[in-house]
Amino acid sequence: MAGTTMRILLIEDEKKLAESLSKSLRAEGLVVDIAYDGISGEALAKINDNDLIILDLMLPKQDGWTTCLNLRRDKILTPILMLTALDDVSDKIRGLDSGADDYLAKPFHFGELLARIRSLVRRKSDIRVPLIERFGVRLDLNTHKASRDGKEVMLTTKEFSMLELFMMNPEKILSREAISEHLWDMNFDPKSNVIESFVKFLRQKIDKGFSTQLIHTVRGSGYLFSDKAP
Repeated sequence: MAGTTMRILLIEDEKKLAESLSKSLRAEGLVVDIAYDGISGEALAKINDNDLIILDLMLPKQDGWTTCLNLRRDKILTPILMLTALDDVSDKIRGLDSGADDYLAKPFHFGELLARIRSLVRRKSDIRVPLIERFGVRLDLNTHKASRDGKEVMLTTKEFSMLELFMMNPEKILSREAISEHLWDMNFDPKSNVIESFVKFLRQKIDKGFSTQLIHTVRGSGYLFSDKAP
């Protein structure tokens, strides 16, 4: 099963910077996990299926170079973007030699960081299909526009990501755990009703006014995207 919402691991010990970056990245619709030292960052990189790792060099417990080397040694091939306040060419070379894919010196503009992220993820996989169509619903992943039977549907970033996950897994029951894993970060509270709320909002926008319902609740199991009732 694969959803295409981007998941990023941010390994950065400057807490204010980490929180600021994660907030901005989440506003772009990305799922972000944070580690504040190299050892915990390495552990998270091995546990989760990330699309990109943003790795600071000057970290407590274990520096970024060592963290990167360890990940590559253990066959973790996730693209790595290194961040550092150091602007020395030798540090840049050392970072790339340790297995990083790109390098960005602090301070940087957030727009440049986004551009680097997009470039690295594209480089990782150019097979992302820009258009998805299922049961009359059409998603344009480039423009983030959605429609059903030709009628445009206005969706929030999270609603769009949830619909994308459903459409990438048609006729499959998705559990709450599977949805939270793809669309929320590791701090998601499994007892909250936020998933139910987003499904309700999405159903109102996608199914309301249509004779065929596409988003079904399968009691005790999860949710099903199908043109046939379960």
